[in-house]
Amino acid sequence: MPTDPLAPLLSLADIAPAVDRARERVDEALRHRALRRHGGQVAAEVSLRSAVASSALEGYVHEREAVRAGTVTDPVLQGALRVAGALPGLADLWPRAPRQVLAKLHTLAARGTVPEDELGRPTPASDPGVVPSNGQPSGQSIALRALSARLDGLAGLVAGGTSVSPLVLAAVVHGELLALRPFAGPSGVVARAAARLTLLATGLDPRGLIAVDLGHLDREPEYVGAAGAFATGTADGVRSWLRHYATAVEIGAEHLATIGDEVLT
Repeated sequence: MPTDPLAPLLSLADIAPAVDRARERVDEALRHRALRRHGGQVAAEVSLRSAVASSALEGYVHEREAVRAGTVTDPVLQGALRVAGALPGLADLWPRAPRQVLAKLHTLAARGTVPEDELGRPTPASDPGVVPSNGQPSGQSIALRALSARLDGLAGLVAGGTSVSPLVLAAVVHGELLALRPFAGPSGVVARAAARLTLLATGLDPRGLIAVDLGHLDREPEYVGAAGAFATGTADGVRSWLRHYATAVEIGAEHLATIGDEVLT
């Protein structure tokens, strides 16, 4: 039988317990009594706060109440709001057509920030490259193929190429997309959305209520550092990122509980 490519990640020091602990926090948060009668209100608030957090992580910081009032016209923030609102409707398609969904997420996130002909098109994969007169492929063409191969590998994992915890898969999706930055404009918004979509589509967070992006923002220096460590591809770098991601999920679960408490008061 083929080896699960992500299975060794659970053997990294402290990762399996961190994943189990985060899953317990998620399950506990999803039992919050506010969700019984006010689930829609809670979901809307999680979506708003997640979009504001993702925009801030991209470098576009806005006051939440100004966003709620509709006075913020920043296109990155508006893109993050569109993406957050679209996630529940993309959950079924994500494991069946990951590349298509990534293109959709980028189109939603980057509208108004990049030219229309770049929406949904990975770069440098959108450029076929220039073939020199000697007939050898250019550096741009080689980069195109390398990027496409990485995205295809990631899509294969999302489409059922691994059976590890959804949390680990979401972390890898997030880390890979941050490392590759395959889209022009707010590519980080796409990476964070794809990770949340993984949690949603795999059933760990079936209603998209865990505010993971708030966890990343609460520990932003760690988020940036761990993402950079993941991009090195070393065991220590990957471990650092997985530990951060599990912590961010725990914090996201705590934010859900806080939102639930606020709704009930």
